[in-house]
Amino acid sequence: MLVDKIMNSQSVKIREKWGSKLAFILAGTGAAIGLGNIWRFPMMVGKNGGAVFVFVYMLSVIVIGFTVMLAELILGRHSQKNPVGAFAFIKPRTPWKLIGYLGVVTNVCILSYYTVVTSWVAGYLNKAVSGIFRGVVETQMTDTLFTQFSADPKQVFLFLFLVIAITTFIVSSGIKRGIEKWTRILMPILLILIILLVIRAVSLPGAEKGISFYLKPDFTKLNSTIILFALGQAFFSLTLGMGTMITYGSYLSKSDNLVSSAGWVCFADTFVAILAGLIIFPTLFAVPGIAPSAGHGLIFKVFPLIFSRIPGGHLFGILFFALLLVAALTSVIASLEVAVAYFVDERCWSRRKAAIVTGSVCFCLAVPSALSKGGLKIFTAIDYMGFLDFLFGNISLAVGALGLCVFIGFVWGAHKAAQEVLSGNLRFWLKPFWIVSIKFLSPLAIILILIFIKTIWSG
Repeated sequence: MLVDKIMNSQSVKIREKWGSKLAFILAGTGAAIGLGNIWRFPMMVGKNGGAVFVFVYMLSVIVIGFTVMLAELILGRHSQKNPVGAFAFIKPRTPWKLIGYLGVVTNVCILSYYTVVTSWVAGYLNKAVSGIFRGVVETQMTDTLFTQFSADPKQVFLFLFLVIAITTFIVSSGIKRGIEKWTRILMPILLILIILLVIRAVSLPGAEKGISFYLKPDFTKLNSTIILFALGQAFFSLTLGMGTMITYGSYLSKSDNLVSSAGWVCFADTFVAILAGLIIFPTLFAVPGIAPSAGHGLIFKVFPLIFSRIPGGHLFGILFFALLLVAALTSVIASLEVAVAYFVDERCWSRRKAAIVTGSVCFCLAVPSALSKGGLKIFTAIDYMGFLDFLFGNISLAVGALGLCVFIGFVWGAHKAAQEVLSGNLRFWLKPFWIVSIKFLSPLAIILILIFIKTIWSG
C-alpha cells in the first residue's frame, strides 16, 4: 500500500508537455495574439505617424520583447511550475513569489473585462451574419447600434457565458487534449481568415493610399512620443509580465530550443499585427471621410459603416469579426490557463475543478464590466472597464515584467539563467546581448513605460 501511494504521488507530479515544438509555437502565438494586435496596433499606427511607428515597433520587439519573452520561458522551463511556484522554486521562502501572485491576479482581472470585449465581438459576428450592417449608412447609426447592444445585459451576458464556457471546457481538457488540440484548429483558421481579408482589403479601389501610409516610413515624423508609444505597444502586445509565457514555458521539454521558440512567437505575433494593418488601412483609405486615427471605436462603430459601403462588405464583415473572435479566444484560453496552473500546482486541485472554479469566478468578476457600458449607471459613470484596463492591462504588466527582469538579472543571476538555454541549444550566441538587455536595457525601457504609462494608455 505504501509503495502504491508513493507511486501515485509521483505520477501526479508528472507534468504535461507540448506534443511538439510547433504545438508550443501555435499556443504561445495564440496567447500573444489578441485584440491588441488586430485592433489596438493599427489604431496606434494611425495616430502616430503610420509606417515610422511600425519601424520602431518592430525594433522594440527585437530588442526588448524578445529579451523578456526568453526570460519568461527560461524561468518556466527551469522550474516546471506556474508563476508563483517558479519564483519560489528559485528563491524559496522569500517575497519574490509575490511577483508570481501578481501575474495570477492580473490574468484573472484582465479576464474580467477582456471576456466582455470578446462577448461583444461574438455578438457583432452574429449581427454580421444576420446582415444588419447592410442598412447602416451613417456614423450615428453605428453609435446607436453599439450603445444599444453593449447596454443590453441579456445579450452581453449570453455571449459572455458562451465565451467563458468554451474557454473553461478547453482548459479543463488539459494541455494536449485541450489547449494544444484547439490551438492547432484555431490558429490555422486565424491565418486563413487574415490572409483572405488582406487580399480583399488591398484589392479595394483606393487601397494603395492606405498601403503607402502604412508601409512607406517618413522619418521626419519620428519623435520621442512615437518611440515611447511603439515601445509600449510592443511590450503589451506580447502579453509579457503576466506569467503567461512562464506557464506555457513550464510545459516545454528540456530538448526544446528556447531561443528559437521565443523568436518564433515574437515573429508570429508581430507578423499577425503587420497583416492586421494591411486589412485596416487599405480598407480605411478606400472609404472617403474616415480618418486612420479613428480611435477606440474602430471595431464596433467605424467598420460596420465601412462594410455597408464596400463591395462584398457583408462577407468581409463576417470574416472580420470571425478573425477577431478567434484571436480573442486564444488569448482568453492562455489567461485562464495561468490561474488554473496555479491551483493545480500549488493547491493540488484537479484540472477540471480548477478550470470550473476559476471560470466561474471570472464570470462573476466580469459582471460589473458587462454593465459598465450603460447596463448600470454606477459602473458606467466611473468607467469601470477602463479603470481595470489601465490598472491590470498596463500597470500590473509593467510592474510584473520589471520584477521579472530584476529577479532574472540580479537575484537568480543572468549567467545562471542563461545555462537553462543550453539544455536544448548547444550554443547561445545571443547570450552577451541578452544579459545586457535583461539587466539594463529592458528594465530601463519598462521604467520609461511606467513613468509615461498614463500617456501611452490614453494615446
